[in-house]
Amino acid sequence: MTHLFDTYARMPVRIVRGEGAWLIDEKGQRYLDAISGIGVCSLGHAHPKLARAIAEQAHKLIHTANIVELPLQEQLGDALADISGLDRAFIANSGAEAIECALKLSRLHAHGKGIDTPAVLVAEHSFHGRTLAGISASGNAAIQAGYGPLVDGFVRVPFGDTGAAERAFAENPNIVAVLVESIQGEGGVHVPLEDYLPSLRRLCDKHDALLMLDEIQSGMNRTGRWFAYQHHDALQPDVVTVAKALGNGVPVAACLAREEVAALMKPGSHGTTFGGNPLACRAALTVIDVMREESIGERAERAGRRLVDTLRQHLEGLAPIRDIRGRGLMVGIELDRDCAELKADALAAGVIINVTRGRTVRLLPPLIVSDKEIDRIAEVVVHCIRERYCP
Repeated sequence: MTHLFDTYARMPVRIVRGEGAWLIDEKGQRYLDAISGIGVCSLGHAHPKLARAIAEQAHKLIHTANIVELPLQEQLGDALADISGLDRAFIANSGAEAIECALKLSRLHAHGKGIDTPAVLVAEHSFHGRTLAGISASGNAAIQAGYGPLVDGFVRVPFGDTGAAERAFAENPNIVAVLVESIQGEGGVHVPLEDYLPSLRRLCDKHDALLMLDEIQSGMNRTGRWFAYQHHDALQPDVVTVAKALGNGVPVAACLAREEVAALMKPGSHGTTFGGNPLACRAALTVIDVMREESIGERAERAGRRLVDTLRQHLEGLAPIRDIRGRGLMVGIELDRDCAELKADALAAGVIINVTRGRTVRLLPPLIVSDKEIDRIAEVVVHCIRERYCP
C-alpha cells in the first residue's frame, strides 16, 4: 500500500543509493544506470565534489526570498551567460517552469508588437513539460488526454521540416516565436538536419519572431557541447531553457535570454518562491565547475561515438531495427514495433534503460561513464533485442 499518486509505471526495484554510473537497491543489487535519471545525473550519483558543496551550503544558507540580493544566484547567472552566449538568466526550479517563462516572454514580445492573439510555432512529437501550457505546446496527445481545454496559441508543424515552418509563417502573421527542442528527446531522439536550426533562425529574423530553444534534455554537455545549438557555428537563439543536468539532481533550471528579450519582464511581472535559492545555485555552479575541470563535453562526445558504433556494429541489418541515431550520449534505437518489455529484460540483466514513443530505446548514460560501462550497456541492449525479437 502506498499513499502516493499512481502517476508512474514504476519498475519493480527499490533504489536507495547511487555511486557513479550505478544505482543500488535495498538488497545491495547494483544496476548500471543508462538513463541517468532521464538525463539529470550527468555527473553520476553521489559525486564527491557536489556532495561536499551541497553539505557545506546547507550549513550556511539554504533559502531566503528573492527580495534580497543573492550572490550565488548572480554568480550562476554569470556562469550561464558565459556558457550560452546569452545575456540574462531567470533561475527557476524545473524545466517546466523555464518553459513557462519562455512562453510568457513570447506573449510580452507579441503585445509589444500590438498582437493580441499571438501564436507560437511548435513541432509534432515535441515535449515541453507537464504544466497546462507545457502540454499544450507539446506534440503528444497522450499527455494531453483529459486536460482540455488546452491553452490556445500554438501552430504545429513536423519537426525538422523547414518548408512546413515557412508555410506556417506565411499563413499566420501572428506567429511571434518558434519553440523547438534542438534535439527531440521524448519524441524518440530525433536529430534534425544540419540546416534546420539555422533556417529557423533566418525565418525568425525575417518575421521579427523569437527563436526559443528547449535544451532541457540536450543541454549541459549531453551532446558534447554545453548546448546542442552550439554544434552550429554562429547560431544564437533569443531564448534558451535549461534544467535537468544543471543541478545533477538538485531541482534548478533557467530561462536564458538576450538582453532585449529579458528586458520585457519588469519587477513583479514574473517570480518564483524557491527558484534561485542559494543551495540550488551552489549545486549548479559546482556542476558547471566540475564539467569544465573534467572536460565532460569531450568525454560525452567520445563515449557517444563508442556507444553508437558498437550498437550499429551488432544491430544494423536486423529486421526489427529501423534506425540507430543520436548525438553525444543522447542515443535512440528505433524498432519497428512497440518494445516496452525491453525495460524489464535489461533490468534483469542489471541495466536500467528507457523506452520512449513506444518503440525507441532511449539511452542517456551519465557523462562520466567509463568505456567498460559503455560496452556493458551496449552488450545488454544488443542481447535483449536479439533474444526477444531475433531468436
